[in-house]
Amino acid sequence: MSDIVLPEAASPVPSSSIDAAALDVVRAKDRLEHSIAATLCVIAAARIERETAPISAARRQLVEVYGATRLRRRLEREASAA
Repeated sequence: MSDIVLPEAASPVPSSSIDAAALDVVRAKDRLEHSIAATLCVIAAARIERETAPISAARRQLVEVYGATRLRRRLEREASAA
């Protein structure tokens, strides 16, 4: 296999027209934006984990079961009384 080498003319922007300092600023801005986005994703994931913690989910499930059991017993009492 041979290595493919692109000619300099194939680059999207000629290197002579790019100011190195401006390019550094753009790269730094992109890194900062990426870092902020990644941080916000981590924060969102942590909030979701906290909201659906195993204990919280178990408590919700027990409340649903307890409520359903109470309703069933009340309906059975009402049916037997009638």
